[in-house]
Amino acid sequence: MSDAPDPGAAAPKQPRNPLHGLTLEAIVTALAAHYGWAGLGERIPLRCFTSDPSVASSLKFLRKTPWAREKVESLYLFMLRDQRRQQSAAQPPE
Repeated sequence: MSDAPDPGAAAPKQPRNPLHGLTLEAIVTALAAHYGWAGLGERIPLRCFTSDPSVASSLKFLRKTPWAREKVESLYLFMLRDQRRQQSAAQPPE
């Protein structure tokens, strides 16, 4: 037997990574739905969000620009944390 990894084997699971399994399209769509294009452009001042924004144009730019993609992913994680905080604050203590 060889010790080489099986290329057909499943990738290791990442249960603690909230971005695992999400596409960039799903992230941009969720951010645009939550903040709106104007709010997204205020938080991350990129032309793809402020001038004639669309998911397609944003994806095209973000796939070519790693630093911008990192900002978008970071904002998405912030949005998730903020939503969790709001949900826990809305639930009455037991």
